[in-house]
Amino acid sequence: MTDHPTTPDAGLPEGVDDAVRAELTSLRESIDNIDAAVVHMLAERFKATQRVGRLKAEHKLPPADPARERTQIKRLRELAAGAHLDPVFAEKFLNFIIAEVIRHHEAIASDAVTGGATGGVTGGARA
Repeated sequence: MTDHPTTPDAGLPEGVDDAVRAELTSLRESIDNIDAAVVHMLAERFKATQRVGRLKAEHKLPPADPARERTQIKRLRELAAGAHLDPVFAEKFLNFIIAEVIRHHEAIASDAVTGGATGGVTGGARA
């Protein structure tokens, strides 16, 4: 995904009222902007979790922290409810992110032991 939005009215059939087309275009442009922001926020989050993973590896701490995960899930469910977002969806989303972060922390820890021989995780959406 890039910062450049897609054509918001792509795929609309001919004959759609101009006012409807304009409103739909405006709404889709907003969605495109939000999607770009979400991607950038996730990238920042993963940069931070990558630093956490390196710190844990340096101090031989376990990649997963179940107590922290439970606290974060509870907090995110409360935030979701307050934002009128389905808390179940929010929990599933955070669980997906947590699983990816743990996987990356395990790779970082493995690299710390092997001196980087396993390839580790770098760049992009890596944690």
